[in-house]
Amino acid sequence: MNRQRTFKEYKIIDLGLWAIIMAIFEFLIVMARNWWFPTEIYTVSLEAAVTAIVFMRWGFWGGIHALVGGFVFCTFSQGSRDQYIIYCLGDLLSMVAVFMLRGLGKERVRQDVRLTLLFAFLVQFLMQAGRALVALAFGNAPGVVFGFFTTDSLSYVFTLVIIWIARKLDGVYEDQKHYLLRLNAPEE
Repeated sequence: MNRQRTFKEYKIIDLGLWAIIMAIFEFLIVMARNWWFPTEIYTVSLEAAVTAIVFMRWGFWGGIHALVGGFVFCTFSQGSRDQYIIYCLGDLLSMVAVFMLRGLGKERVRQDVRLTLLFAFLVQFLMQAGRALVALAFGNAPGVVFGFFTTDSLSYVFTLVIIWIARKLDGVYEDQKHYLLRLNAPEE
């Protein structure tokens, strides 16, 4: 007998899979940077892209993924205690972007490419701004804080491209309640 999953079970599995995706990609990116580009000051991260996708799918639950991304980055970059706090807490500022989804409507943001890209940009910017604010609170100099924006500038390009592609894939960049209802509508 096939038992259907409940919505709550589906949500937990989905959030878990996206957290695993986040952890694997951040690990691979940090390892690649450490191996091939150890002297480069620039870095690339898919954290904002994955977090933006999860925000679209589940709302504020994407904050978990912002934490996971910051934690994995710091762990494999051999970050200090302060770096863990700066990245993990700072990345949570990206949750402010969820208010854009709520204010404009997830479906409107998903369907309008300009709003989609604005939302992705906002998630990336808020992560960097959050890190900068936490770093300032820890007494870091403004020059150091400015580095959060400059060293991670390539991540904007990756984030925008990934979100642009994800919005074209059926159900990936979509509120999951909306997606499941849309998927099951022909059956009823």
